[in-house]
Amino acid sequence: MLKIISPQNNQIKLLRKLNSKKCRQELKQFMVENLAIILDALKDGHDFVALFVTEEFIAKHQDQFKYLQDNSKSQSFYSIDAKINKHYSNLDTPSGLTAIYNIQERKLDKTSVIYLNGISDPGNLGTIMRSVLAFNFTNLVLDENCVDLYNPKVISAAKDAIFKLNVIEDKTANWLNHNKLPVYTTGSHGGVNLAQFKPAKAFCLVLGSESHGVSPEIEKLAATSLKIEMSNEIESLNVAAAAAVLLYELGKK
Repeated sequence: MLKIISPQNNQIKLLRKLNSKKCRQELKQFMVENLAIILDALKDGHDFVALFVTEEFIAKHQDQFKYLQDNSKSQSFYSIDAKINKHYSNLDTPSGLTAIYNIQERKLDKTSVIYLNGISDPGNLGTIMRSVLAFNFTNLVLDENCVDLYNPKVISAAKDAIFKLNVIEDKTANWLNHNKLPVYTTGSHGGVNLAQFKPAKAFCLVLGSESHGVSPEIEKLAATSLKIEMSNEIESLNVAAAAAVLLYELGKK
């Protein structure tokens, strides 16, 4: 394991660059600072290209670190100190562990698609991704107004779903405009009651932004607007909460 003692080291400069969306896109890489996510990814066959670790982390997590060493094919293991870790970390309290991954090009399969329209909050996007995975969906499309998929806060909320879903970006709405699946949107008031609705075998469910909902342009493409029955005491659900209800109900039909 190579020891890095300077924040001016090229590998540390790379880690700092990966805090930028532009650099992540250019380099086609992203980083993860969470042991559970890194372990789950490796167990599922998603290996890192480089790992950075402090001596304190190794002392505290000897078994987990040995698993990473024994099961990763990467030859790039680096020892760093807490000061260098803090130099590039996104966390208020750095974890002592950082992995770099290559961004993989993904393709959608022929099952249903969850389409996100302007989901700008990282926590909401990550939570939606976990619900997509939990209720047995695999395809996710982000429009150009969504937060970056590899934003550290998205990854923190998404956990290992970041590796397990087929995710593509639809920067010009080209995919949506040529989509042949029936499009379902959601509304807090009008629409078909979700409990009585029978979806097609494969469909495209659109979830709209936290503040504005589904855009009028996409509403025009919808075959059906779905309504979640709720108490009169509340006007609407957070988009991540609504997504969980919708995906649970649609996934079991």
